[in-house]
Amino acid sequence: MVTDKVKVAQTETNTSVDLQQFIAGLFPFNYLPLNILENLLNKVQLFRYRMGQLIVAREAMPEQIIIIYEGQARLLGYEFGKANPATLKLLSAGEVLGWVSHVRGVACETAIASSEVITINLPVADFLALMQQESAFAQALYQTASLIEVYELLQAELHRCADGSQNLVKLTQAVNPNAIAKTITTRQASPQLDSEYLWLISGSSSAEFPVGSCLESEYLNPKLKFPAPMRLLGLPKTLLGKQPAPKLAKLTPIAYAPEINITPEPAASDNKQKYPCVRGRGPLDASLACFQMLSQYFNIPFRKDTVRRVLTKQQTQTGSISLQYCGAVAELIGLTTQMVKVPASAVSRLQAPVMISWQDSFAIIYKNSNQELLIAVPEMGLLRRKAKDFAETWGEEGEVLLLQPTKNTPKARFSLQWFVPALRRYRKVLTEVLVASIVIQVFGLVNPLVTQVIIDKVIVGNSPDTLEVFGIFLLVVAVAEAVLTNLRTHLFTDTTNRIDLSLGSEVINHLLRLPLSYFECRPVGELATRIHELENIRSFLTGTALTVVMDAVFSVVYILVMAIYSPALTLVALATIPMFALLNLMVSPLMRRQLQQKAERNAETQSYLVEIMGEMQTVKAQNLEMRSRWQWQERYARYISAGFKTVSTQTTVGSISNFLNKLSSMLVLWVGAYLVLNHQLTLGQLIAFRILAGYVSSPLLRLVQLWQNFQETALSLQRLADILDTPQETETDSQNILMPSIQGSVRYENLSFSFRENGPLQLCNINLDFPAGSFVGIVGQSGSGKSTLLKLLPRLYEPKSGKILIDGYDISKVELYSLRTQIGMVLQDTLLFDGTVRENIALACPDASDEEIIAAAKVAFAHDFIMSLPSGYNTRVGERGSALSGGQRQRVAIAQSREKSRNTAALSQEDLLAKITANDQTIAEIDSQLTKMIVDNTKRLYEINSQIGDLDSKLTQAQETLKYQQLKSPVDGIVFELKAKAPGFVVNPSEPILKVVPSGSLVANVYITNRDIGFVKAGQTVDVRIDSFPFQEYGDIQGELVEIGSDALPPDQVYQFWRFAAKVRLDGQTLLINQRQVPLQSGMSVNANIKLRQRTVMSIFTDFLVQKAESLKSVR
Repeated sequence: MVTDKVKVAQTETNTSVDLQQFIAGLFPFNYLPLNILENLLNKVQLFRYRMGQLIVAREAMPEQIIIIYEGQARLLGYEFGKANPATLKLLSAGEVLGWVSHVRGVACETAIASSEVITINLPVADFLALMQQESAFAQALYQTASLIEVYELLQAELHRCADGSQNLVKLTQAVNPNAIAKTITTRQASPQLDSEYLWLISGSSSAEFPVGSCLESEYLNPKLKFPAPMRLLGLPKTLLGKQPAPKLAKLTPIAYAPEINITPEPAASDNKQKYPCVRGRGPLDASLACFQMLSQYFNIPFRKDTVRRVLTKQQTQTGSISLQYCGAVAELIGLTTQMVKVPASAVSRLQAPVMISWQDSFAIIYKNSNQELLIAVPEMGLLRRKAKDFAETWGEEGEVLLLQPTKNTPKARFSLQWFVPALRRYRKVLTEVLVASIVIQVFGLVNPLVTQVIIDKVIVGNSPDTLEVFGIFLLVVAVAEAVLTNLRTHLFTDTTNRIDLSLGSEVINHLLRLPLSYFECRPVGELATRIHELENIRSFLTGTALTVVMDAVFSVVYILVMAIYSPALTLVALATIPMFALLNLMVSPLMRRQLQQKAERNAETQSYLVEIMGEMQTVKAQNLEMRSRWQWQERYARYISAGFKTVSTQTTVGSISNFLNKLSSMLVLWVGAYLVLNHQLTLGQLIAFRILAGYVSSPLLRLVQLWQNFQETALSLQRLADILDTPQETETDSQNILMPSIQGSVRYENLSFSFRENGPLQLCNINLDFPAGSFVGIVGQSGSGKSTLLKLLPRLYEPKSGKILIDGYDISKVELYSLRTQIGMVLQDTLLFDGTVRENIALACPDASDEEIIAAAKVAFAHDFIMSLPSGYNTRVGERGSALSGGQRQRVAIAQSREKSRNTAALSQEDLLAKITANDQTIAEIDSQLTKMIVDNTKRLYEINSQIGDLDSKLTQAQETLKYQQLKSPVDGIVFELKAKAPGFVVNPSEPILKVVPSGSLVANVYITNRDIGFVKAGQTVDVRIDSFPFQEYGDIQGELVEIGSDALPPDQVYQFWRFAAKVRLDGQTLLINQRQVPLQSGMSVNANIKLRQRTVMSIFTDFLVQKAESLKSVR
């Protein structure tokens, strides 16, 4: 329990003297004058820490300088990739904590009490004031290296060098006594840095010198100046190969120290951090808004339709959306989650952002501290709440969903902006195409204007000479328009093809560099359809977008010209535009859903087709041709159905658009004729106006198609973004060092691996060590992880914990492709590419000579069978190596792997022959051992056969006995009454052996009283309530009255009235209890509510007569 702070009693002289003597003998306080120490005693406080309580934490800058006065604590160090910290040192009385974090400007210390500890705490403000006032005191701190400081910087250096062979704790303890610290407080020349030391940046405010980086050799020049403040730590390059505690005097009772708030300190850019807020009302929209906010905050691509569909399904099935289900949805969008239950006072110590329940909905806490919480509530917006007031709304305790991105979390980086660099590269050509399009549109204005002149001037004025001039002019314009259109099309097509090639190369390059896990959870056919979406997007940007620009610009020009002719007639021509807009708004959501379904059905069909084509050998061997065709037809039918719906919608919209276009033309002609009759327009002007109105209405018709194209493009963007938003496997280690030439030693340390984030471990705590040059075979049961263990070596998968060392280098800290180029692998499923045998062997080294290829084939014992092929090394292997047998494919793959490692692990000819000879001897020994095992097993087989012969009669008897004791139920269900329970049971043909309730066929047997029987009939709706769960919150189960007994049952001890037996068929077989569907069981007691129907006395008799008549018909 936390209590208030209690100051040291200054009235007790012996206590003050003891403390002063104790502090005066400690570093760095031994550099302070006596009077300063006396004043210092007025500012210190004593605290008591329980065993296991945090004293300082590296997540936040210490608020106090802590001196251990009595007891012991552990100084902890956290290593990259390990969850559990290491103990660097056992701290005892006299150790000082907190100072190095402030001297470095970086929070780095974590200490935990290993027994009950009493400390002397000095406020940081007073400590920093001492450093400013006392230069000797400050210089002592500036020139002293701390153990945790050495540990963190040494770890950063080993990580940069990918050196995983060193024991970091032991190396730190060995290096620390010889480490040198130098602090630059003002901009000054280099403080004489010794070249025999490795100098690391321990503290810096300059982006040019980040903390943890290594100082390059050119900076050792004493004439260079460094930015201030900066702290340097020197570690000797040669090594990169206690006083008893005084007893505590009698003091005033000491309070226990409060728990440390380990809320991370806000970064310098925290004030600039944007906190998105999306509004939404109701459980569904508010939940959707929360996920949209998280997507914007973490810059994750947000699939709104998918998330809405998942949330809607959950709400429909269970009636609500729980915070636990939100965690599943958060993992669906790429976050890792953890559900915790914490008191309201601890929320400020959680790492933001987190998701919480808020009243009847959910909210996101973006920022938390001891003073204030920043909460985004979809119904209310961004709220700021005092930490002490938060519990009044949220409650004293509640569940919190912790949210964090992982290295595999997708980033929303793909959008239309991704195409801008490619378009900018060809902006000159595209500008020329745009100018040509403008000229062509201008030529379009010539036709109506010249037509007006011909009608009003030439025909009315009877001027045939003028007609020839205008005719020749129109002919020249038409020819020029045709030539310009042809040139524009040629130029535009060539440019778009270049853009397609450039963008396609980028997409394929990104796809091939995605992690293997991405391909394992997606069908090949689906990926192929996603790549094809690139052409749709490019076509929209370079084709449809250009049309939109031209239509938008020249529609305004045409409307202005029309207004010059007649403003009234222009309004009539534009009267249908609002109808076009309304049509697009209404159809847009429907079109988007239909296009999404069509794309999904197409991906399913293509994926299945690729699957059966790739596994045709299995299809033939298992006689699955007809079944495969049926399944393809089923998928293709769903695709055709989705396409038909899309075409139907497009046809309907197109018909409505054509009608509106014709309506506009008719209105223009109608009103224009009145204007001509009233001499407000000439006939030529009316015809020219109609031509211009057609120029305006045509873009409106294209607008409907444009909107459909836009929906398709948006869908294409979403599908292609799944590829381009997924991080590449090299993004996190592109700055790592290159893997040196591999010698061959491999070590697995505490390695664990699982295919899924929260799935079972396929490999658990594996520790193996293989010396260089060893030949190792790994055996085990199927599924034990043999192949997985090897696939971790070239980092096809990333381990969950632990590490793999090759020649002492941690492979997770080296550049990925520099590692893979030196490792040859032949996987279980050996596939070759379509080409010649020579091309496949030289796949990784295309410049290999024929001698090198033949040598690699001989190592794999493939040369002889290759030479027996029709064209030798030039024989084509077919797609996926289908022209070769499985063993031949594997030997070619071995030769391919050998040729790949030719330059990195080459053997001399003598070594090669020696290896082959040794392998032959080993194989011969294995063959002899195998032969001996076969002979021994054959002898045992004869012995077992004789024993089996003796047991045949007993086995037959046992089988017959088993048959006699078997009892099979005719249907699948629950046995609730079994007669044959004891041995010796005799079957009686007149009575049942067991009673079974078929699965999913529970009915309710109810009784209807004698007085109500006349007011109910079969087919009525019945509300059934389970007696074990009578409350309203569990609800009722709907049913239908399907059978009513014809004879009344007399009263008995249970039922004191005459009654009729009836059966109710239930609509559901489960009941919702505590957010979980619980199946009903046979024997449950129920109550049924049946609404009595209104009847007249006469109807009772007429119904009776009708029933009798119907029964007589059935008898006849």
